[in-house]
Amino acid sequence: MTAPGSESGGESPFLAVHNIEVIYDHVILVLKGVSLEVPRGAIVALLGANGAGKTTTLKAISNLLASERGAVTKGSIEFRGERIDDRTPRDVVRRGIVQVMEGRHCFEHLTVEENLLTGAFSRRASRAEIRGDLDRIYGHFPQLAARRRSVSGYTSGGEQQMTAIGRALMARPQMVLLDEPSLGLAPSLVEEIFEIVRSLHTEGVTFLLAEQNTAVALRYADFGYILENGRVVMDGTAGELSGNEDVKEFYLGIAGDGRQNFREAKHYRRRKRWLA
Repeated sequence: MTAPGSESGGESPFLAVHNIEVIYDHVILVLKGVSLEVPRGAIVALLGANGAGKTTTLKAISNLLASERGAVTKGSIEFRGERIDDRTPRDVVRRGIVQVMEGRHCFEHLTVEENLLTGAFSRRASRAEIRGDLDRIYGHFPQLAARRRSVSGYTSGGEQQMTAIGRALMARPQMVLLDEPSLGLAPSLVEEIFEIVRSLHTEGVTFLLAEQNTAVALRYADFGYILENGRVVMDGTAGELSGNEDVKEFYLGIAGDGRQNFREAKHYRRRKRWLA
């Protein structure tokens, strides 16, 4: 199955990952023939447990693997019809893709507003344009407007996640790679972050997000891919995945009778069909 908009005769995918393999330290095979597509203006979710290969997939797209002794050894990655897997991370950002790393990674010694301003360094923009972008970010994140002079290291986890997303938006990206936005946040804050993602999506920002919280991700995504052990084992629209019995049992913790049964889900009461 392919993502909406990539069918024959439809619009070509905004981002296309073609059968890539990623190896770390010249020997550890992490991704094994991963392919996916992201249509322009969509929210696409990469789902799976910790260690499934979600973060590595995002870093392969943004070309951040070299710093971890990793490399794409097979396949190709195209953005807007041009190959980007042979570009530098700086080139990838300039072409319109920005990644928000797992764990937020704010500059802790800088204020919230100083963190946001670092996101505009890749652009040649006037002060008026940058001020306008800041106002737009504060419109999406009112909490940041109130904490703009606060040192980021002393803000809450939710505020740091908002700062990291806002910093990415200051680069005026066409696509945001969002890695584990719910990690370490209270459920109410998770919903708030995803509502902001939905709001940004309505303004035309395309998202590819890696997320362990399958239930939340499928409520907001248009399409999803499930990774296990470095392979895509299932894909489909959010509705199709939410209704799939394997997804319900192994990723949503819902037993075959429709009840939530985390004990049975944990011990895998029946074999996953893609392992048969």
